[in-house]
Amino acid sequence: MFGQVPAPQPFDPEFALNPDRTTLTGRLTLAFCFLAALCEGLDVQAAGVTAGGISQQFHPSPSALGFFFSASSLGLILGALIGGRLSDRIGRKAVLIGSIGLFGLFSLLTSLAGDMSTLTWARALTGLGLGGAMPNLIALAAEASESKSRNTSIALTYIGMPLGGSIASLLVLVLPTEAWRMVFRTGGIAPLLIVPFMLRFMPSSPGPAAPAGEVPGQRDPVRILLGQGRWRTTLLLWLGFFLIVLTLHLMLNWLPLLLVGRGLTKAQAALAQVGFNAGGGVAALLIGSRLDTRWQRPAIALTLFTMPVMLGAIAAAPPSIWLQFGFVLLLGGSILGSQVIAYGVAGAFYPAAERGTGVGTAVATGRVGSLVGPLFAAALVGAGRTPAQVLFGVLPIVLVGCLAIARLGWRGLPRPGGSRLRPPDPA
Repeated sequence: MFGQVPAPQPFDPEFALNPDRTTLTGRLTLAFCFLAALCEGLDVQAAGVTAGGISQQFHPSPSALGFFFSASSLGLILGALIGGRLSDRIGRKAVLIGSIGLFGLFSLLTSLAGDMSTLTWARALTGLGLGGAMPNLIALAAEASESKSRNTSIALTYIGMPLGGSIASLLVLVLPTEAWRMVFRTGGIAPLLIVPFMLRFMPSSPGPAAPAGEVPGQRDPVRILLGQGRWRTTLLLWLGFFLIVLTLHLMLNWLPLLLVGRGLTKAQAALAQVGFNAGGGVAALLIGSRLDTRWQRPAIALTLFTMPVMLGAIAAAPPSIWLQFGFVLLLGGSILGSQVIAYGVAGAFYPAAERGTGVGTAVATGRVGSLVGPLFAAALVGAGRTPAQVLFGVLPIVLVGCLAIARLGWRGLPRPGGSRLRPPDPA
C-alpha cells in the first residue's frame, strides 16, 4: 500500500560510544534529556488542562478555543525545522538549551495574558522553543546509547513528555479552576531552573561526522530527505507523524472536555487525563524496551491494534470513571507507543551528520498534525456533534495512521540480534 520501506542506514560511530562514555556521559545526557522532556510535556499539556479555567474567565467561542490550542503548534513547526537543521551545524546541546530557555520564558509570559488574543500569541511564541527541543532530545538519546538499547533510550526520553503532562493534570486537580495561571507559571519556572545545570554539567555532544570534504549541516536538505533512495521512507514518516500527532494533540487538548460531555465530573476527567499521560507513558516505555528484543514485531502489532479499539470503546462505553480510566490509559499507551516506534525509525534511518534535519523535519510534519487536530475537533464540536460522534469522527484518521506506523516499524526498525541490512541504493 505504501511501498517498500528501505532498510535503516548502517550504524555510525555516534551509536557505538566507548564504554566510559556509555556508562557515565551517556547516562548523564539521557538524564538531562528526560528532565527536558518532562518540562516540555508540562508546557504542551498546559493548554488542554487549563481550558476550563480559561473558558470560565474569557468565555471564548469553540473556534477561539481551538485556535488557542493550536497556537503553539504554529511555533512548534517552525521551531522543529530550525532546531533540527541548526543542531547539525552547531551541536545538539546548544540548540536544546536555547530551546528550553525560550519556551520557559514564554510560558511565564503566557501566565500574564489578559485576554484570549494575547494568550494565543504567547502560546505561539512558546511553541518556537518547544519545537526546537524535541528533535534534539531524540537525536541525543539515540546518539548517547548503545545500539542494543537505542529504542529503550528513545522511549525513556520520550515518556518524560506524558509524565510532564501528568504533572499539569495533577496541578489542575488540586488547584481551583480560577488558578489556571499557576500551571503556566510552573511550566515556565521548571525549565528555567534546569538550564543552568545543563550548561554546567551536561556533556557536549560530539559534532556529527560529515562525509569527506563536506561541512556538517551544509548538505542540501532535499537530498538529505529524499535522495539516495530515502524518499519512500521519508514520505511515510511524514504521513505517520502527521496522523498520529494529530490524534495525540486532539486528545491532549479536547479529551477532558469530551469526557465531561460524556458524563464524568471535572475531577474525574482530570484523573482520566492523568491515566492517559502517566499510564500511557509507562506503557510506551514498555513498548520501547520490547523494540530492542525478539518481541519487537508483536509489540508493534499490539500497539497499533489497541489504538482504534480503545478509541471506539471510550466513545461507546457508559460514563463510569473506572471503565473510562482503563480505556483512556490503554489509548494513551497505544498512541504514545506508536510515537516511540516512529521516533525509533527516524533516529535509525538518517545518518548522524543529517539526523537533526531528518528528525526535525519529521517532527515538524507531526506538528502540522498537532495544529490540525484541535481545530478538527473544534469544528466538530461547533457543528453540534456529541462527544461520542467527535471520537468516532477521529477513527478513520487513526486507522490510516496505524497502517503507516505499522509499515514503518515492520520494515524500518533494525531487527534485534541481527546485523543491519545494507542502505538503500542511491537514487
